[in-house]
Amino acid sequence: MKVVETVAELRAARAQLSGTVGLVPTMGALHDGHLSLVRAAREDHSAVIATIFVNPAQFGPREDLSKYPRTLAHDLQVLEKAGVDLVFTPSPDVIYPRGFQTWVDVTEVTQRLEGEARPGHFRGVATVVAKLFNLTQPDGAYFGQKDAQQVVVIKRMARDLNFPLDIVVCPTLREPDGLAMSSRNVYLTAEQRAVAGVLYRGLNAAGQLYASGERNPERLRQQVLRTLRGEALVGPEYVSAADAVTLEELHTISLDPLLLSAAVQIGSTRLIDNLVLPLELNNRADLSRVMGG
Repeated sequence: MKVVETVAELRAARAQLSGTVGLVPTMGALHDGHLSLVRAAREDHSAVIATIFVNPAQFGPREDLSKYPRTLAHDLQVLEKAGVDLVFTPSPDVIYPRGFQTWVDVTEVTQRLEGEARPGHFRGVATVVAKLFNLTQPDGAYFGQKDAQQVVVIKRMARDLNFPLDIVVCPTLREPDGLAMSSRNVYLTAEQRAVAGVLYRGLNAAGQLYASGERNPERLRQQVLRTLRGEALVGPEYVSAADAVTLEELHTISLDPLLLSAAVQIGSTRLIDNLVLPLELNNRADLSRVMGG
């Protein structure tokens, strides 16, 4: 496995890769969820490129950039074991050199949900991902379902800017109690971690209600909220039942699929999660097809 830090090194190493290439962009602090993306890329392509970059442009002024977990030595070890061919670990000044002033701004699908809660976040995401697509020239790029709105934004950007690649969406990997794997889970205290699985329980309860025939989106939202409010340590921020392509909030349901998502605050930690309904769509082939269109 080759590890490079500069654009020139990356381009030279990329030129040495033959066959198709899968890209797995990450911010490091890798867990099994990330490695599931690597495994999927490894199955589909001749070579795999992973990137590790804690992107300052997607953090707000009151967010956790300075304390975001950084475990580079461990990350490189597990990527090599997973069969990654090339890892790009740039510093911020490589991605945003002095005088940088060009940004990618995806408009409509960034205005709701996480975009409303984290102004400017998706401008940073879209810009860095566009740069990584340009630098690595992949045939496929792999993202996790947990960051559902990010998937929708990236698919919209790739379509609008004519990037010639497939966006592959892999299902969320979960802990035994249902908590979505996330690098930020390390922030939870033992007491907070014990109740964090309620986020998935709430979404799944609404998913089961949908499976039983409920088609009123407000009743689905309320089912999630009732479950979340059963845990005193959990502060619901939003619950959404939205179109899985446009992310527009639904008032009636006439067609599948829909994206049921929520964000909560547990102590100082903010967690997000989602399910696509109907529940049987939460697999790689269908998620890649329906999320973001």
